[in-house]
Amino acid sequence: MSHGAAVGATRASGSAARTPEHATQARGSAARAPGGAVRAPSGRALGADFYERPVLEVARGLIGCRVWHAEAEGVIVETEAYHESEPACHAFVGLTPRTGTLFGPPGRAYVYRSYGIHAMLNAVCEPEGVAAAVLIRALAPTRGLEVMRERRPGITRDRDLCSGPGKLTQALGIELGENGCDLAVGPVRILPPAADWRSPELLVDRRVGITHAAELPWRFAVAADENVSRPRPRESTPDGARQRARPAASQGARRRPASP
Repeated sequence: MSHGAAVGATRASGSAARTPEHATQARGSAARAPGGAVRAPSGRALGADFYERPVLEVARGLIGCRVWHAEAEGVIVETEAYHESEPACHAFVGLTPRTGTLFGPPGRAYVYRSYGIHAMLNAVCEPEGVAAAVLIRALAPTRGLEVMRERRPGITRDRDLCSGPGKLTQALGIELGENGCDLAVGPVRILPPAADWRSPELLVDRRVGITHAAELPWRFAVAADENVSRPRPRESTPDGARQRARPAASQGARRRPASP
């Protein structure tokens, strides 16, 4: 969103929670369906309370979580945070037909078209009425790689299948019709990390492809992961830098929505 042609900083938290209060029972099975199709994973998807927190906490917490859609799945290895209080966020202009999803309930997908070409997947965060979201920038593909390759013909290296926000939506078959869907029930679902996931070192850097509020260190990426998008994060930002530029909405000073 320049939200990259495209949403905040508050206190940062650790890895994604895996407790029942952050999860909603999902449907399906991890087995292969008749005819070889990959079924949706079983288990509990992240519930709305996971997202109803400061957006920067959610941006860090989503690292290691899994995105599933249409027979394909990948592990989140890179995110960016956006908030209505800063001009790189679509919602900076206020409530409009386009930004309505951002002001809606947490845990919904905000999907928009970047430069008229690529769909971009975001997870809406913070309490309803506060517009904030996390852009999913890169995934490590884990399941359904064959169908990903079919959707991205000509890609010869698996690390290039989901190494960018437009690439991953193409690989997972995510389009504008998924805008507003509940990420707990689908069709796009975000699940907690796998049981064998170990919290990695994270790099914190400035967001990519924006000209406004470009100084904010609201990009999070797994260090040394080959699936992270380019340009690669340059360095790990000290913890103190993550505290600066706290979003106005998190301090109770929300922008007044514009007329639709």
